Amino acid sequence: MTWRRPIRTLLDTRRYRIAPGERVDLGSLPTVPSFARRGKSALREMLDQYVTRFAELQEAMYAESRQALLLVFQGMDAAGKDSTIKHVTTGVNPQGFRVSNFRQPTYKDMEYSYLHRHWMTLPERGRIGIFNRSHYEEVVTLRVNPDLLAGRRLPPRPVDDAFWDERLRDIVAFESHLVGNGTTIVKFFLNISKKEQKARLLERLNDPTKHWKFDPADLEARARWNEYKRAYESAFEATSTKQAPWYVIPGDNKPAMRVVVAAVIVDTLARMKPRYPEPDPAMSRAIKAARKALA
Repeated sequence: MTWRRPIRTLLDTRRYRIAPGERVDLGSLPTVPSFARRGKSALREMLDQYVTRFAELQEAMYAESRQALLLVFQGMDAAGKDSTIKHVTTGVNPQGFRVSNFRQPTYKDMEYSYLHRHWMTLPERGRIGIFNRSHYEEVVTLRVNPDLLAGRRLPPRPVDDAFWDERLRDIVAFESHLVGNGTTIVKFFLNISKKEQKARLLERLNDPTKHWKFDPADLEARARWNEYKRAYESAFEATSTKQAPWYVIPGDNKPAMRVVVAAVIVDTLARMKPRYPEPDPAMSRAIKAARKALA
């Protein structure tokens, strides 16, 4: 495949990936990447280059229609999930992807397995699915707030470490099944500092156009920052696999964060090697005849 525009500055995205079995301490991981000092203009140019390549690869994957890509986004409140998804997909053919926002499950959702609503929105072959929050809320938010399990009407059993370990194994099996059937999975955690979260929450409170984003529950979750941190760390250690890796993306600088996310997506799609389908002999003859008719 030939590219319409080269990427002049390639990032090594491996540094952000959690290796299988790796111990994770979010507090020791950077929240601003070193290249962020290049400034907004340079970062904008880098993002544009990656998004252009993203669009080219996505177009080939859509035409090939043999593989799917699932992108999972998680993060603390105000981590920038919505804006990151918006910026890295602007310019990509909207026919080829769908964004699913998973808020609190409805009463109907709770009639099924916790994976049911996620299963129902998986991308078809040739398409990209984006989960804005995901099945990982079931092993993070619910682990911090186990009282929320009461509405699920589960069979009686202790909600102990064994319960959560079983859920984490279920998620690994779920993702393994998807990969085995042609869906590549990449999971992003947008890693912001507590200081940066405070600044963003205050911005929401002080800007009337952002009041709609504020939820009083955000402050309750902020007060339990360390509990959420530990729940995420446990999830990453148990579920970052070779076939469905987690990437912890430095999130305090939004422009730089978007560049890293776009770079990971491009690297992933490039490894998938999508190809435009070759026409069968009958179609080749039809194309030749059409050229002749239009000459």
